[in-house]
Amino acid sequence: MTRVFLLDDHEVVRRGVRELLEAEDDLEVVGEASNAAEALTRIPVTHPDVAVLDVRLPDGDGIEVCREIRSEAPEVACLMLTSFADDEALLGAVIAGASGYVLKQIRGNDLVGSIRRVAKGESLLDPHLVALAKARLGRDEEDERLGRLSPQERRILDLIADGKTNREIAGALFLAEKTVKNYVSNLLVKLGMKRRTEAAVFAVRAGQHERPSFSGPE
Repeated sequence: MTRVFLLDDHEVVRRGVRELLEAEDDLEVVGEASNAAEALTRIPVTHPDVAVLDVRLPDGDGIEVCREIRSEAPEVACLMLTSFADDEALLGAVIAGASGYVLKQIRGNDLVGSIRRVAKGESLLDPHLVALAKARLGRDEEDERLGRLSPQERRILDLIADGKTNREIAGALFLAEKTVKNYVSNLLVKLGMKRRTEAAVFAVRAGQHERPSFSGPE
């Protein structure tokens, strides 16, 4: 028996989906919610195998609910159900860990089949879209780490990626070599790295590596 939780702000939709699912011998609706707050309270205590989540809600959205639930209970498969084909929401669902994203115009038999598939651990998402989402996640993480660096540290990171030694960096930036060494140590700590080679590779991947122009000492 597959246990299903329903989240939708329209009672008519919830009732229709419940009746559809309960007509199946292997599906059981164990709970419902009409908003995000209710869902986050009820899903953990009802222990569903699949949570069918409406994307647009009066107090938030199903994508955030999916993110929270997947964080606390990764065994729950989340199937997003929406009236709108929204690329941004679809990408957000991938990032949040959803197993599928279907439109409410879907036929009843297809919805039942989708629930069964995600309950088995299958993904209904386009692999290309998943790859795009992972790439975006990586860029977001890289941007966050770059944001920890001061402008001077970012210049030094760029020169490290250019293969420059501390002495060459000192000459380019009109700094003492010992000062450059301190900058390098600090930026490695901020990036969570131990070697300047790691920093160089990171700079290239993050798009940080482009030769800056210098007009003189700061």
